[in-house]
Parts: sequence; structure tokens; C-alpha cells
Amino acid sequence: MAQQTVTKDDFESMLLDSFVDNDAAEGTVVKGKVVAIEKDLAIIDVGLKTEGRVPLKEFGQAGRDGTITVGSEVEVYVDRVENAMGEAVLSREKARREESWVKLEEKYNANERVEGTIFNQVKGGFTVDLEGAVAFLPRSQVDIRPIRDIAPLMNVPQPFQILKMDKRRGNIVVSRRAILEESRAEQRSEIVQQLEEGQVVDGVVKNITDYGAFVDLGGIDGLLHVTDIAWRRVNHPSEVLTIGETIKVQIVRINHESHRISLGMKQLQADPWEGIGAKYPIEAKFTGRVTNITDYGAFVELEPGIEGLIHVSEMSWTKKNVHPGKIVSTSQEVEVVVLEVDPDKRRISLGLKQTLQNPWEAFAEKNPVGSTIEGEVKNKTEFGLFIGLEGDVDGMVHLSDLDWQKSGEVALEDYNRGDMVKAKVLDVDVEKERISLGIKQLAADDLADSSASNEQGGLRKNAVVTTEVVDVNDGGIEVRIADSEVTAFIRRADLSRDRNDQRPERFAKGDKVDARVTQYDRKTGRIQLSIKALEIAEEREAVANFGSSDSGASLGDILGAALKGRDDK
Repeated sequence: MAQQTVTKDDFESMLLDSFVDNDAAEGTVVKGKVVAIEKDLAIIDVGLKTEGRVPLKEFGQAGRDGTITVGSEVEVYVDRVENAMGEAVLSREKARREESWVKLEEKYNANERVEGTIFNQVKGGFTVDLEGAVAFLPRSQVDIRPIRDIAPLMNVPQPFQILKMDKRRGNIVVSRRAILEESRAEQRSEIVQQLEEGQVVDGVVKNITDYGAFVDLGGIDGLLHVTDIAWRRVNHPSEVLTIGETIKVQIVRINHESHRISLGMKQLQADPWEGIGAKYPIEAKFTGRVTNITDYGAFVELEPGIEGLIHVSEMSWTKKNVHPGKIVSTSQEVEVVVLEVDPDKRRISLGLKQTLQNPWEAFAEKNPVGSTIEGEVKNKTEFGLFIGLEGDVDGMVHLSDLDWQKSGEVALEDYNRGDMVKAKVLDVDVEKERISLGIKQLAADDLADSSASNEQGGLRKNAVVTTEVVDVNDGGIEVRIADSEVTAFIRRADLSRDRNDQRPERFAKGDKVDARVTQYDRKTGRIQLSIKALEIAEEREAVANFGSSDSGASLGDILGAALKGRDDK
């Protein structure tokens, strides 16, 4: 037989063909045959020059139970054609992974669920086996709510949703939560369709918050707001409810778009506001318990579900601008008076001070005008003294009522806070809550003596007196009646008929001024003078004596004639 000679060119050609075949095989999944099994390794021929060795454990259950035998056909991944030992480097695990990636990409693109098993915990989450491909499950994507024990979910086949795939980096991110939310949404929709507003159902208290409680209605949660638990005030739901408790509730409102359900418990009870006007008539007295205190008042529970408000202005006759918490305390039993009832707004206005007698009325009954009282100087101001009186009320002594002879400002210097003084009651205005006192009225009454010598015929109402200005301030002028030590105060508004002339600075100490007596109480010694009243009276007298509205004479002519006539007398 003739020997075939292989030339150098033929050898190079075969070598190149071999390299081409090998390059095509590396990085691909090929079929091979098991030619032998040595201990825990399977020897596999994939058509290369040499066989490769693959651990039996990479074949999963088939490798462990002996299903893989000599002659079995398997798919493996060609990692390298030949290693340093001259063997092919094969991998069943990589073959499974490549196979899984193809299937997973198809399901990811189609937005389909995949089957997987959580098998390990890593930083920030867990690893999931997706039929050979390893995916990452973030901790936030495990369940709808945070779970403490992951053990029941480990090594259990279950569905997942692929959120992200990056083959180049070998990253797959999956979510179990998305599956649960989808199932829950379907379940919620079915349950909501079966519910109706006004329906009464049983539920289990699932969670309690500051603003209410979430109640499980059998697959869907409803919110029981704290204001719908009971007709009475509930400060916190935990006062009435406990987690795990079964309660009966009414469906108040259903939002079919968001599947939100509002529940109520108080709606199953009789409304205590029915016929509230007849139960709590105005000005009637009742006893209640203080349930809440705010800056603007205190709430009082008259009966379960019925609360009224004592406004801060109705809490005390005398304590003004005081926080309600300093007058009443929470849980205190108090007697109140009904001031107003509004059934539509479900409001009841109550009064606390009305249960006690008005201290100004009590003072007036006990101390009529003209009586003498004694009290402590509580405050000293530029216009007078405030005297503390019985019943926690104050009376005021005006500057003009301090002394017959001294001016108000000079007399004021004789008094200090804390001094005990006596005074005469001049006036009590219950509505305005004012008590006017006079100290000079306790001294001998000079008015009777002055009246005899007064040229106008004595001090009486509407009499005209001549005075001398002894002091001027922003509020008016203080004057002394001529030929006496009697002083009086003419207010700013009484200084002139013309508003532009009602300026105290028009006057100076020592000026002589005529004024009309508008009030004189001989019992209290109180006198009021007015320049304005005198001007008005003179104008009327002039019109009556010297002209009328249709005489053609000007007002200046009339007044001029009147004044001339008075001077001629």
C-alpha cells in the first residue's frame, strides 16, 4: 500500500480547521454523552479531542439519585476546549444558567411571572434560584408589609416578578411583593363589589394608630376613624379597642376606585343629639365632667356622646386673660348653665360663671350708692386709683375725686400701692362691670356753702358756674368752682360744641371758664360740668329770643345779639 505523504501545507490547513471548530465550541451549550462515571464526576464526550469532567452535583437531583449513567445524553457549557492538563472544561451549571437566561428573558419581555426558590440571605435581601439563574430579591420586595421571620419562605417554590435584567453584568432583580399586591388587588376588588354602604359586618382589629384603627373585613382593610368609634370623646382608639378583637361595624363610605373603606361603630348606636334642645333647655343648670382643656376654653361631658364648650370668657366673672387650666382641671365635676344649643352644628355653649352671682350685682346690693367702703390700692395709674373690693372686684377713684382742694395729679402722689383707703360709692354699672368711687366725698361737703354765694343761684342741674382751670391733661381739664374749694373734671368731649375746639391744650392754668352743671348728686358729692352743654343751651336761647330759622338772620347775628343782651343785664 502506498504511503500517503502529508505536506506542510496540508498540516497547516488541518490545524486552522481545528482552531475554527474549537472557537465555535467555546462559550456555547452543546450536547454530549456520558462515557464514564468516576466517583462523583461524570466523564463527558462532546466531540472534542478530549473529554471533560463535570461534578455530578451540578446535575442536581439527577446526579444524586443515579439517573445520570454511562450513555446518558446531557447538555453542558463549553468553558474551554483544553486546559493545562489537556482536558475540556465543561459545566452543567453554566449550561443550565444559559438555558434559564433565554427563558427568563422571554418571560421578562412578556411581563410573565417566573418560578423560583429563596435559598440564601445576603446583604440587603435574599438570593433566589430561577431554574439555574441566580436573582436578587431586595428585602423591601419580600412582602407588602415588613416581616420579621423569613424562614417559612426559604426553599419553597413560589412565583416572582422580574423587575430588572442585565445579562452583561449577570444581574436579575425579582419581586415577591408585586405578585402579592396584584393578587391582593384582585381579591380586594372582588370583596368591594360584595359590600354596600350602610351594611353591618364583623371585622377584626388589625392595627391601631393615633387617628383610628384598621379593621380586617376578610381580605380587605377598612379604616375606623377615632371620631367614629363612639359618640363620646375618645382620646385614643386603644381606650376602646384591642388588636385581634372582633367588632361589629357599619360601612360608612366606599371608594370603588381606590378601594378605601370607611367604617363606623357609633353609627350602630342611637344618636344622643336627637331632641337635644328639649333635654338641655337654655339657662338650665347641669353637672358635667371636664374632658378636655384648650387655650380657648374647656369641654364638659354632660352625658356619653354629648359635650359642651365653656368658652374662656364664660369661666369667671373676675379672672380675665387667664388660661382655663388655672380655673378647672381635667376630670373635675363642675356645675354649668346652658347658654346656647345648636342641634345642626352639634354644639352646646355652656357657662361656668353663670352658676355664681354676678359680683357687681352682689356689690351693688350690699353697698348702695352713697355708702362707704374700705379696700386696698391695687394699682395706681395716671388717671386714678384702682381699689380692691369684696367679691374680687375693683373700683376706680378718678383723679377729680381724690381731693377737694388739691389738683388730681398732686393728690395722686399721696397714695401708693398696698395702702388701705376708705371711699364713698358714687356709681355701680353692672353691665359695664364698673364701680366708681370717691375719696374727697368723705370730707366735709363744700358744695352747699358755695351754692349760696354763687351768682347763678346755687349748684343744681343745668346751673351755670364760673370755674378756674387748675390742671390740663389729654383727657380734659380739671377746674375749681369760683369762691370754693370744689373741683370737677371736664372731659375732652365736653370742652366745646365744635369738635375742632375739643382740645385741652386750648386752655391754660388760671383761665376763667363758664360751664353748665350736667349732673350734681348732693348725696355723693359728685358734680359733672360741660362747656359744650352751655354753648348748646345759649344757642337755643338765642334762637328763641332773637330769631328763627326763617327770619333771614344769620346764626352769628343771633348769637351776637344774645351775648350783648346778656352783657347789658
